[in-house]
Amino acid sequence: MKTTNWGEQEKELVADRSRDWLAQARRDLEQAEDSSRAGRHEWACFAAHQAAEKAAKALLLWLRQEPWGHVVARLLQELPVEAAAPAALVEKARFLDNLYVPTRDPNGHPEGAPFEHYGPLQSELALAYAREIIEFVRSKMA
Repeated sequence: MKTTNWGEQEKELVADRSRDWLAQARRDLEQAEDSSRAGRHEWACFAAHQAAEKAAKALLLWLRQEPWGHVVARLLQELPVEAAAPAALVEKARFLDNLYVPTRDPNGHPEGAPFEHYGPLQSELALAYAREIIEFVRSKMA
């Protein structure tokens, strides 16, 4: 039985889906904005995280790297030097990373449902940070 060791040549044959990931990131941001306007701030925060995560993965794919995981700060830190994210942007990603589980899971806080812990302040900040990450990625992929 013959096994294949995937090399650079084979990687070139894999379709570049980075634009799809960035398009979905933008769509997730729209969902976050809609949720915020509707007062579903926990969902706005979660969707903002998802938008930032998908944008970071888009850039890694654009750069022919294979992204893994859901920690936006780590994804941004894995960017090569020529596309490095500013430290301030990584810090904003850390804020978003703290929204990944507790916005959806009732066990994410000592008590109360997730929607009781998030309001306009949190969703506005999450939206702003997600927008910054998407814009950073868009500028690098231009």
